[in-house]
Amino acid sequence: MDISSLSLTELRRLQTKVEAEIRRRSDTAKKDLLKRMQKLAAEHGMSLNDVISQEPAEKPAAAAPKKAAAKTVKKAAAKPASAIKFRHPENAAIGWTGHGRKPQWVIDWLAQGKALDELRAEAPAASEVTAA
Repeated sequence: MDISSLSLTELRRLQTKVEAEIRRRSDTAKKDLLKRMQKLAAEHGMSLNDVISQEPAEKPAAAAPKKAAAKTVKKAAAKPASAIKFRHPENAAIGWTGHGRKPQWVIDWLAQGKALDELRAEAPAASEVTAA
């Protein structure tokens, strides 16, 4: 395509079309990548949110004063853990308390037109402390 012979108006139209096509392809690539990442996480029994929100096994040593660290521990100990109210349909080890942001597996479940009540946990175990 020889663009040197195009008028300014034609060049602007072409620019608009090119920008729209770039956005469309970028969006498609992002959606495809997200689906592949969700599938990979599901193959390992996790949701993508589980993978992304995981903290590293060892944190680097922080130079925080001891008083600040003790204060943080007190805050964490003062708030009791919420009980799991919803379970992952394929992996019962993954749960959600129903508070905060919905995990991706709940969003996917609802997108399929299924009811949230179908994921409701029957009897939460007392030892459950973490939620997905």
